Amino acid sequence: MSGGGWRLRDPAVLLATWFGVGLLPWMPGTWGSLAALPIAWVIHVTLGWPGLAVAAIAVFAVGVWCAGAAAAAMDRDDPGPVVIDEVAGQWLTLLAVPADPLLYAIGFALFRLADIVKPWPVSWADREVGGGLGIMLDDVLAAGYAGAALYGVAMALGLR
Repeated sequence: MSGGGWRLRDPAVLLATWFGVGLLPWMPGTWGSLAALPIAWVIHVTLGWPGLAVAAIAVFAVGVWCAGAAAAAMDRDDPGPVVIDEVAGQWLTLLAVPADPLLYAIGFALFRLADIVKPWPVSWADREVGGGLGIMLDDVLAAGYAGAALYGVAMALGLR
């Protein structure tokens, strides 16, 4: 199975597209972030924030490899179907709060906003850092903004 030349039999492509989610039409980053939420919930509820932190770090490390390999295979710097970076960023954003449906929804919106707007140094990383690390790094930095904002929202709502 493949989409637009993406070979899901290749483990790097399978992981980089988050099991094909990045191949969905329109807004692949949004699909990747949405697909990250239920898995984050299960990890967060069963293993707590330390489990989610370990999972996010593992996804980041794997993402540096597979995003770089998938981008090289497609001969593009940061191909849209590569969404493992959104998964890592979304999970890092959610570390700021307890598992709560409202906070997860707000965290999703805040992460997407930070990833799209790309405030400095997110924009710098997006432009200046190449390869798999560059693909992953801007989303990790965006997660910092989103996580801080999400923490503030949780405090304001009395949920933290």
